[in-house]
Amino acid sequence: MKKPEITEVGEGISHEVLPLAPSMGPALENVRGPTALEPVDRRVVFISGVAILLAIAAGFVAQLLTRLIYFFTNLAFFGRLSIDPVSPADNTLGPWGIIVPVVGALVVGVMARYGSRAIRGHGIPEAMEQILFNQSRIPPRVTFLKPLSSAVAIGTGGPFGAEGPIIATGGALGSFIGQLLRVTANERKALLAAGAAAGMAATFGAPVSAVLLAVELLLFEYRPRSVIPVALATATATGVRIAFVGGAPVFGMPDLVQPGGAALACYILLGGIVGVASVICTRAVYSIEDAFEKLPFHWMWWPAVGAVVVGVVGIVSPLTLGVGYTNIEDIISGRFVGTAMLFFCVMKFISWSIALGSGTSGGTLAPLFTIGGGLGSALGALIVWLAPELGVDLRIAALVGMAAIFAGASRALLASVVFAFETTRQPLGLLPLLGGCTAAYLVSTLLMRHSIMTEKIVRRGVRVPTEYTVDALAHAIVKDFGLRPVVTLAADDTLEAVRAWLASRVAGASHQGFPVVSAEGQLVGVVTRRDLLDGTEPGGRRVHDLIRRPAAVVFEDSSLREAADHMVREGVGRLPVVRREAPTTVIGIVTRSDLLAAHQRRLDDASRQEQGIGGTRPPLGPHASSTG
Repeated sequence: MKKPEITEVGEGISHEVLPLAPSMGPALENVRGPTALEPVDRRVVFISGVAILLAIAAGFVAQLLTRLIYFFTNLAFFGRLSIDPVSPADNTLGPWGIIVPVVGALVVGVMARYGSRAIRGHGIPEAMEQILFNQSRIPPRVTFLKPLSSAVAIGTGGPFGAEGPIIATGGALGSFIGQLLRVTANERKALLAAGAAAGMAATFGAPVSAVLLAVELLLFEYRPRSVIPVALATATATGVRIAFVGGAPVFGMPDLVQPGGAALACYILLGGIVGVASVICTRAVYSIEDAFEKLPFHWMWWPAVGAVVVGVVGIVSPLTLGVGYTNIEDIISGRFVGTAMLFFCVMKFISWSIALGSGTSGGTLAPLFTIGGGLGSALGALIVWLAPELGVDLRIAALVGMAAIFAGASRALLASVVFAFETTRQPLGLLPLLGGCTAAYLVSTLLMRHSIMTEKIVRRGVRVPTEYTVDALAHAIVKDFGLRPVVTLAADDTLEAVRAWLASRVAGASHQGFPVVSAEGQLVGVVTRRDLLDGTEPGGRRVHDLIRRPAAVVFEDSSLREAADHMVREGVGRLPVVRREAPTTVIGIVTRSDLLAAHQRRLDDASRQEQGIGGTRPPLGPHASSTG
């Protein structure tokens, strides 16, 4: 037998090279490269088209739900069949009015038990739950039961807004369409978010804040392939709303004046105080929910218990009954002020928190806006009384309070700021809103780990993403991590010789995978250490006999995200690095350890401090580096 020639390869590692055999495994043109990550493709166009049709449907559903609420309000409180706008606060039932919310709650309880338990709650957390746990699959019956149950609950005096149920219904409709069509889980998530955002836009005529709400609370990402369908859906739904009710702002208010620096500082301080209130509201709701869990009878009856409180409070303060959008407009316009307004807001909080904690069907946005607006107005009045020279405007204070409490409770900061602007069309309120909402957001995150939207989900032992950062692997390039000398094997090496080399424990022999190259240096395939050592092969077997499929490679200008995805698709733990113009010439290798090294750089960026003034930040973890 001819003695094999020993050649130096890579980091001074030797292996034997024999003349190239005629059979070399798969053809070289079958080298499998990674799929480039494209921000959009034709599927985005298709999903966007579906989202537009979905938004038209959501716009009509919003109008239908509004009329259903009016229908049940007319029937329950006034004994007439009508869909004319009416407020339950105008009823003349007296003490008998307590019975109406209880009857409505009993109906909702029956629908939840025998229809779908998913109709309980205010909608957004339930949609988040389906996105996180169930690939955005919402049971189709929720599409019909949620608006009907909410119309019954609100129409019989429930202190909720219509927006939560409409958001939930739009999301359920999007999920249902996504289950009918042949789409991926990510595309179905985009349709669910598009339907939910379209519901909000159709209710408030606030398309931009609806997109932001979807990004901050539903999508858990900001990518063109998901944002584009959602944005087109909200624009379409707003157009449907304009066709029905016109383009006037939902909460009309007198024009504001530019606030001075001292007033702006007061609004930021006010926002921080409202942030504390948002924490109290959130904890109160879940404390009440925990209290209901301890009741010795079935949860179907809990809404009726909560409805007794709704009815009693409704007698003391009739304005707490029903949606109450006009109350919000009166507060931020300065028409509803003083102790009467403050008493109303306290009663609204009591009624809403107990009703929501009981597990009935209703929304949180309008009640929170009411409570926050009233608190902001009261704090503004206090500042005016103590220091009138600061120039604080009660209307701006109420507007900041309205948005800040939602920013603190939901952690949807940008959606809260833009929502207050879109629903009032007051551009001079933007700066106070930004300062006040950010202060509330800061206070809330310091005092409360989870939001009113995520607490229920977190209690089930699952983490909910709250931060959206650029993927560390997406902007790391392969050539920065994988260009280094590579230990390769010759395609015509004998297995006996390679096994002897592996057993020698020389440098490189401990690797878990090796690219296989021809005598000309062209990539033939990749073999693993297990491939080389497993089994008893007959004499004369060569390395190229172990190659069963085309080599999976990655290009030097690919991202580590593309490399990681390619590893998962191919079921491998390493990829030879090649150039696009020479896809069979190995110039490096990327392993799973390189993917971890990219994350180490991210940790270093977060924990390593430059020289300067200030205290030293503690390391992010037990193995994180930190320098002062």
